[in-house]
Amino acid sequence: MGESTGREPADDQSTGQGTDRVSVDRGPTGGEPVGAGPVVVLVGPPGAGKTTIGLLLAERFGVGFRDTDADIEAAAGKPIPDIFVDDGEPHFRMLEHETVTAALAAHAGVLALGGGAVMDPRTRKLLADRPVVFLDVELADAVRRVGLDAPRPLLVGNPRARWRELMEQRRPLYEEVATVVVATSGRTPQEVADDLASALAAATTKDQER
Repeated sequence: MGESTGREPADDQSTGQGTDRVSVDRGPTGGEPVGAGPVVVLVGPPGAGKTTIGLLLAERFGVGFRDTDADIEAAAGKPIPDIFVDDGEPHFRMLEHETVTAALAAHAGVLALGGGAVMDPRTRKLLADRPVVFLDVELADAVRRVGLDAPRPLLVGNPRARWRELMEQRRPLYEEVATVVVATSGRTPQEVADDLASALAAATTKDQER
């Protein structure tokens, strides 16, 4: 997904089993009416599982799934790497923010954002008080799921080193906007989706009891 690194491939087929780590940082404050905007917004780096887990959650909740990177590519008429090459990163970031703004206002299902979307402070402000999930992943799992050899503008040179560098920059921002943080490494998409659905329900119940 709209990783500033370029399009995330249908990211995320994890096959391992692992120890659950779901942490609810804070519940939505209830500032928006029920049904306004997405059921949940997924953020995280390439390989975290936004596509696969998002589709599973959408099926479980009986809602649609939307990927803002796909929206950007449809609007631009070309893949994200080509947008970087032809138009530059500033133009891509402008399209990304406009696309995220529109999706947050119009989509009532599960919404997946590109990996770099949280870099824009305006986007982080839009995500305040919304159910946002940070899908965390270790480098080894990300590489196994999506590989790092596809064209990715911000991973030129040493993809693994650049992935680590970008993750170090973005982790605090992912955590800043997150309602729920989920570790996906070593776990199947179904395991993550099941635990995530339970964590979101618990966070919603806690907020309603306030």
